[in-house]
Amino acid sequence: MEPKSARPPPPHNRIRLMARLRYGLDNTLSRGPAGLIVWLAGITVMLVLGMTAFIRLAGNDPDKDFGYILWNILYQTITPNPVDPRIGSNTFLFTMLFSTVSSLLLVSILIGILTNAIDNRIQNLRKGRSFVIEHNHIVILGWSSKIYGIISELITANLHQKKPRLVILADRDKVAMEDDIRARVGRTHNTRVICRSGSPMDLADLDVVNPQASRSIIILSPEDDEPDSQVIKTILALTNHPDRRAQSYHVVAEIREPKHMEIAHIVGSYETKLVLASDLISRITVQASRQSGLSVIYNMLLDFSNDGIFFVSEPSLVGKTYADALFAYEDSAVLGLLHSDRDVVLNPPMTTGIAADDTLIVLSRSDNTIRLSKPDNLEINADCEVRRHLPVNQPERTLILGWNAHTIQMIYELDKYVAAGSQALVVCDNPECDVLATVTTEAVPMVPGAAGSTGIPMGYRAMQHVNLTVAYQKGDITERAVLEALNIQDYDHVIILSPGNAGATSIQKADALTLVTLLHLRTIAEQCGHKFNIVTEMMDVRNRRLAEVTRADDFIVSDRLTGLILAQVSENAHLMDVFSNLFDAETASIYLKPATHYVTAGRPVNFYTVVESAARYGDTALGYRLSTFAGDSSKSYGVVLNPHKASLITFSGSDRIIVLHG
Repeated sequence: MEPKSARPPPPHNRIRLMARLRYGLDNTLSRGPAGLIVWLAGITVMLVLGMTAFIRLAGNDPDKDFGYILWNILYQTITPNPVDPRIGSNTFLFTMLFSTVSSLLLVSILIGILTNAIDNRIQNLRKGRSFVIEHNHIVILGWSSKIYGIISELITANLHQKKPRLVILADRDKVAMEDDIRARVGRTHNTRVICRSGSPMDLADLDVVNPQASRSIIILSPEDDEPDSQVIKTILALTNHPDRRAQSYHVVAEIREPKHMEIAHIVGSYETKLVLASDLISRITVQASRQSGLSVIYNMLLDFSNDGIFFVSEPSLVGKTYADALFAYEDSAVLGLLHSDRDVVLNPPMTTGIAADDTLIVLSRSDNTIRLSKPDNLEINADCEVRRHLPVNQPERTLILGWNAHTIQMIYELDKYVAAGSQALVVCDNPECDVLATVTTEAVPMVPGAAGSTGIPMGYRAMQHVNLTVAYQKGDITERAVLEALNIQDYDHVIILSPGNAGATSIQKADALTLVTLLHLRTIAEQCGHKFNIVTEMMDVRNRRLAEVTRADDFIVSDRLTGLILAQVSENAHLMDVFSNLFDAETASIYLKPATHYVTAGRPVNFYTVVESAARYGDTALGYRLSTFAGDSSKSYGVVLNPHKASLITFSGSDRIIVLHG
């Protein structure tokens, strides 16, 4: 016997009417609340018409016409009310009772449908799937620990804007994102932060945040195994969207690995500015390790709450030299020029002429404070200027404690700055460092000071060091005995690297290990009576205050610095070229040079005098650092950027002048 399930369906003309109705009902109900309400309305109409016809056919109420009966039954069905038993026959009263009971049932179903529909709508809104109707807003795609700093900076940057909007799309729960932002960022002032849930790589999800009407777009690198591939896919989804806008996007994206930069450039083209996080942190860490206070300067330059970098055209300066422009502003500092070909040049030669299509790069409190000043007398005290001989760079010894994804790049950056014959020792207990130590000592023996010694096996970017000899040693840097055996007092600079981005180590655990190492180093320094320059990489900016008790010279908060640059470039794309120049050893960089290289110590001078003396040696003076406040966070660790040039100040022999050099 053929199984029932295998029997063919009956012919179309043999399908029963009830089955057809049930099928139609199922299709209507599947459409949601609207379909249910249509069915309820249809049932109500049939109920009213049927009962009206029933009373008329019964003939027990001949004095009541069709319209009267229809209206009373409809009224009773929609709004059940008490019925006067004297107004009709028993048939009429029974029908009204049936209408009342049916009404209660239908209204209850309707209320349930509406309640459920409203609840579902609220839940969908809480899931963050509704379209964002905003214009000229900033879009952040993705989620990482950097997002809190970026939001805070953009809130500060938009304090004077009209109704600024910040829209976030991430593959997280909307309510969870809002709770985290509320806890970590706090008050958002006049900026409204809007969160939506979805994948930044999905075209339909991207449409939700309305990138077509956005002012700028920030793409964050996710914290997983293949972050760059997701960033590249997101760029591809944006730039190749079938409904994308005609004008160019302003996109800034974070890339982790240098090997992915080329394909990211191809995908993003001219619309996307790429921030290579590992390269950025490596350059800043190396520069800060050699100059105490440099990380404070970089944080001030990148933070919207301090003086910012602006681009301004000054027709009155056309035909004059760059040196003339240095004295054109009393409350602003000139850093360089943006040429018509969009080429950024920081600290150009002082005799460089300013063309009509050149733009000045200026450090100022705001764009409203960039005002030309024409004092009759700059009161430059030529007697306080000094004539100095440039010091010859000497070989240096650098100790690198720890290992992470930046270490190899950091070594090559360090090689660009140090003099020939310099040495570096890497100490860590990471397996990669252990392999390097074995290869270095056995397969690639190094001769101290020998140009061309590598110290890096082929598997780790086989490039030759020109000035630096590198050695590797296995050891746990959180152990006091290991640190004491290194004779730290013999080193000029100490770099402590966070293990937070070297594996699965959590951010808080990584910072805790770094703090332990710092505390040991402080104790060793106090016992041996030797002060050495220490720069430390932290992961969470909230842990910096705890770390300050160790009295380390500088802290590099990796996520915060990367986030600051992403926020800055999202506001002005040209800033990417400025920062690339600042962090490049081959171009003009920021240096803290002894004040006595420019002016006489102990004598009051105005900053015009400092600018004049620095310009004589090809440097652009931007500010100074007072050693008296080097450990005082309330005084910005003694750093003063863009001082009022007419104000007098007396420098000591240990103070520093902040200049652009190179």
